Amino acid sequence: MKKQTAGHEQLGAFAPEFARLNDDVLFGEVWSRESKLSLKLRSIVTISALIGKGITDSSLKYHLATARKNGVSQEEMAEILTHIAFYAGWPNAWAAFRMAKEVYADAAPSENHGGFFGLGQPNDAYAAYFIGQSYLNVLTKPGEALTICNVTFEPGCRNNWHIHHATKGGGQILICVDGEGWYQEEGKPAQAMKPGDIVEIPAGVKHWHGAKKNSWFSHLAFEVPGENTSNEWLEPVSDEQYNGL
Repeated sequence: MKKQTAGHEQLGAFAPEFARLNDDVLFGEVWSRESKLSLKLRSIVTISALIGKGITDSSLKYHLATARKNGVSQEEMAEILTHIAFYAGWPNAWAAFRMAKEVYADAAPSENHGGFFGLGQPNDAYAAYFIGQSYLNVLTKPGEALTICNVTFEPGCRNNWHIHHATKGGGQILICVDGEGWYQEEGKPAQAMKPGDIVEIPAGVKHWHGAKKNSWFSHLAFEVPGENTSNEWLEPVSDEQYNGL
């Protein structure tokens, strides 16, 4: 969480203790407890509380913008405000929607995808092994025992056939978190994936995965720890194979 300085800048001389509580405690200590509750969820809770109390001033606009930075997509924000309207009142929701439209005015279409964990950045490092555009959001810190990534595919995007090698253990686990896609092992029919579906891929199995033609697709990818692990990229999934699904 970026260090907050608004309290000190605006009220530091007039109310230094309030400024300290605002900047150092609320935003410095409470918001920084990401291991307990993610910044995205904290943003959703905050805007819900503000709208529920009828606070639709500049503070709400600030937290709407913060929610966007913390991964709340335009599509999700519209659904959140619609839900809040039934509990906080229609006029409050209208006021919040007017601010939200300004906050998300320049949102790119891709920004509304990626699911709960966010779209991340264009997956340029692996672009040679994908047909279409993919995005990568690495969720774990470098050096941690288990690497977890959120991978997002635009409609029609898929990766090449590939194999996760290991002399012991290894493999990969996929959990669909948004949209719909495909997973296929060599010699077996492709299986559809929708949010909540899980695929366990043993080491040594040739496979591919990607989005359906008319849907974005996001999945978490867990690299299973093992010995002498490596990834072998193979041939692309042909248009004939893909279009036949």
